[in-house]
Amino acid sequence: MADPRVEKMAQVLVRYSLALKPGDLFRIIAPPAAAPLVRALYKEALLAGANPYLAMTLEETDELLLRHGSDAQIGYVSPMMRQEIEEINATIRIMASENTRALSGIDPRKVALRRQALSDLQKRVMQRSAEGTLNWCVTLFPTNAAAQDADMSLSDFEEFVYRACKLHYNDPVAEWRRTLEEQQQIADFLNTCSVIRLVAPDTDLTYRVAGRTWINCAGDRNFPDGEVFSSCDETATEGYIRYTFPAIYAGREVEDIRLWFEDGKVVKATAAKGEDLLHSLLAMDEGARRLGEVAFGTNYDITRFSRNILFDEKIGGTVHLALGAGYPETGSRNTSALHWDMICDMRQGEAYADGRLIYKEGKFLI
Repeated sequence: MADPRVEKMAQVLVRYSLALKPGDLFRIIAPPAAAPLVRALYKEALLAGANPYLAMTLEETDELLLRHGSDAQIGYVSPMMRQEIEEINATIRIMASENTRALSGIDPRKVALRRQALSDLQKRVMQRSAEGTLNWCVTLFPTNAAAQDADMSLSDFEEFVYRACKLHYNDPVAEWRRTLEEQQQIADFLNTCSVIRLVAPDTDLTYRVAGRTWINCAGDRNFPDGEVFSSCDETATEGYIRYTFPAIYAGREVEDIRLWFEDGKVVKATAAKGEDLLHSLLAMDEGARRLGEVAFGTNYDITRFSRNILFDEKIGGTVHLALGAGYPETGSRNTSALHWDMICDMRQGEAYADGRLIYKEGKFLI
């Protein structure tokens, strides 16, 4: 029997998140495990008058390329991929992994090389998004692999996912619009601030956001969503931070990351596990040692760590600060093949804006 929550999810994605219009060329990127959601999305897109097409992915091909491909092959980007980015009006990527550790045995250098090869495509997506000519969204279809990562049964994980997406409400779109209004008050306030200071266990970090734009995320680019994010002066971050939860990159966990910043750049980095990967990613390029994104998680329906960044970076009461590429719409000038979100729990912390306490124990005071 079809899960009615999947149909509901597809309706919200098509009508609200992607806001598909008649005639839109709509690309669906998904692996076979996401078939129920793909079918529902395809149907809803047709009903909206769009022209959907499926770009099927296989986890095995990524592993084969990185394991057996030469550096030249790993660095090759098909001209068809470049053309697609220019032609499509909307795109969605559905995560539905059957093995979240598929790349854990791959040389991190090869993973970094592939990310660098694709960085121009990602940059173009960001540019078109900032221009308003391309709508995009990333979401997840529950699988056993993701449930196992989250230490849940599949049924419990499905409930976790669909609740985080607000699909338990009769009118999820109305709830996301209410979230949009509430978070806009936070974004508007932060847009008046110049300097943010985060204070938490083993953390005292200051970054400058004057002249940058805070973006309100309420179910459009990510689904689920729930954050306000920006970028910071690439030369002005000072202090140190200890990330509470493991940071995951290409299926490998890096635990207990501690970073020290001077003049906006990471000058010291340690980890209790995976420190070799941490240092290899920091060495990816010049921008990898600088913050590209600063954000507050605001989805209080996400109450636990799941080892999936789509959910974990939105946990209400946390902040995430990403090393590497920033988003142009925020005013970021940091470019990198890396964009690595790392999460710090602020439910025992405080945040100050221009010296004023604005956030305490995971909640804004404004």
